[in-house]
Amino acid sequence: MSFLSKLKEVFTKKEDKAVYLSGFQKAKQTFGDQLNQLEYDFKGVDDAFLEELTIILLESDVGIETADLICDKLKAKADEYPQITFHWTMNFLMEIMKGIYEEVPDEPIRYNENGTTVILLEGVNGSGKTTSAAKLANMYMKQSKTVAFVAADTFRAGAIEQLAKWGERLDVPCIKGRENGDPSAAIVDGCRFAKEHNIDILLCDTAGRLQNKVNLMNELAKMNRVASREIEGAPHNTWLVLDATTGQNGLAQAEIFAQSTTLSGIILTKMDGTAKGGIVLAIKHKLHLPVLFIGLGEQPEDLRPFDVDSYLYSISEGLNHGE
Repeated sequence: MSFLSKLKEVFTKKEDKAVYLSGFQKAKQTFGDQLNQLEYDFKGVDDAFLEELTIILLESDVGIETADLICDKLKAKADEYPQITFHWTMNFLMEIMKGIYEEVPDEPIRYNENGTTVILLEGVNGSGKTTSAAKLANMYMKQSKTVAFVAADTFRAGAIEQLAKWGERLDVPCIKGRENGDPSAAIVDGCRFAKEHNIDILLCDTAGRLQNKVNLMNELAKMNRVASREIEGAPHNTWLVLDATTGQNGLAQAEIFAQSTTLSGIILTKMDGTAKGGIVLAIKHKLHLPVLFIGLGEQPEDLRPFDVDSYLYSISEGLNHGE
């Protein structure tokens, strides 16, 4: 059975396949549908084909470094055969992309078995941190966990009230920072509240200003310090929230945050609004960070745990997945 056939077989058994297909519709048009067009002039994995493939990969926001790696691996694989069909070229392409994503194994999400799990959500303004916090709270509550918010994004106008309103809607307590105040003070208050009320998951919406990298590093380091003083091992997870529609700019943001603090994963929001689905591969290849969740729509349940098989099938649906 070919790789594409196996991919289809695995995908059709997924419960959230409809959400994935809908959420990656634009990305599929940029990637899968354009790959399909290459079949008409296909004469093998030659320079002309690889040039066209590189263009498609770049338009999908895989990035030049990852695109070159994919093409090099595909050329080496094709050279093993005296002749190769377009169908098997596509099989090898998707297999190579999965191999690149899985080259560095994903670390599992860390949960505190002895009390509150503290999760810091970081990212620039407009990335979707506050909405992601609400969607994560909804997900954890469906798992019968107790959740609280910390509104520690004290610098963005309205950020505290925005999270507080989500708290009211979801019936989740929200510990508010003081506007223009020290975000670390809000983290301390949140940790103490969580301990007193036996909260399972503490979601901390933090500030994310990139204007001054030194200030950013100092702020994030202080948040980590105060959290660990209040709850052992905290923060147990530090997740960077990126707007998928920003493409390579989002990757540049991720690199700055990764230099400033220890990230344990990525949340990619607004994936349904972009044709640039290749950013998933670029992030994993460049930063070796797992994409933990992806936003595939506006509804709370549209924040989905990332699954590489579902991702690859969805962006390549325009290809023939049969034998």
